[in-house]
Amino acid sequence: MNIITLDDIYSTFPVWLWKPYIPFGKVTIIQGDPGDGKTTLILHIAAALSRGEVLHMDIKCKPSNIIYLNAEDGYADTIKPRLEAANADCRYIHTIDETDSALTMTDERIEAAIRLLDAKMLIIDPMQAYLGADVDMHRANEIRPVMSRLAVIAENTGCAIVIIGHMNKAQGMKASYRGLGSIDFTAAARSVLVVARDKSNPNLRVMAQIKNSLAPEGKPIAFEICDEEGVKLLGEYVCDIDDMLMGIGTDCDFNEAVGIIKQFLSEGEKPQREVMEKISHLDIPSNKIKKIKAHLNIKSIKKGEHWYWCLMS
Repeated sequence: MNIITLDDIYSTFPVWLWKPYIPFGKVTIIQGDPGDGKTTLILHIAAALSRGEVLHMDIKCKPSNIIYLNAEDGYADTIKPRLEAANADCRYIHTIDETDSALTMTDERIEAAIRLLDAKMLIIDPMQAYLGADVDMHRANEIRPVMSRLAVIAENTGCAIVIIGHMNKAQGMKASYRGLGSIDFTAAARSVLVVARDKSNPNLRVMAQIKNSLAPEGKPIAFEICDEEGVKLLGEYVCDIDDMLMGIGTDCDFNEAVGIIKQFLSEGEKPQREVMEKISHLDIPSNKIKKIKAHLNIKSIKKGEHWYWCLMS
């Protein structure tokens, strides 16, 4: 028996591909209904990494290798055109030849390929195609060793492993229970993301984080899929992801008001009267004004007889 004393272990901090959504050295799951844009979003992230860009910061780094395993789409007629639309450097995008033998998540070739290429990101799309014929995705005792193996590979190589999954058709359930298969998929991942389409604005998609074991959960991010740019990130978005999955649209006036106020106050503190004038064309009741202030972390300051609003860092 080998006893490990925690005093002998050095504390470390997470390293992020996209903070706080996708960590290096861990497993992330992104799931959503077919056609809602989860694969397109992940390929956009992979494209940025291939160019040597850090998605959440305006800095450059060394272009990195990515391994993309896909069992549903053709690489020539679907995957590469998507990557080209995202301006990816395809010299850094790789896959593993499955002509003679199909891959599974526990296949030794996966870790070998990551080490050979020093890959910083592995994408498995979709999860059910790479479980193996003998694994029942609904049985926890069969899913745990598969996910544990992937977690060890991620930890040992520092690679960000991203698994793309579909959602079940159940209605009225929270997003964390809508993923296909055993809940142990969600339990084993350190970050779980959900992509959904806003039914009140069909051109808009939202990525929400429903689990983060390494940091506070990130706020939902809105994005659009464009012919010219591939994916256009629009920034933080106020929504209830469970409502969106049930087909309930978001409050467009509320989100527009959040954007206007955030931009206006980014210049510095402003009189409350001027802030309200900026959103006077929107139908925002007083109870939602309070929610906007809480969401943006706005502080009210009284100077003389007048109130001022400012963004708190």
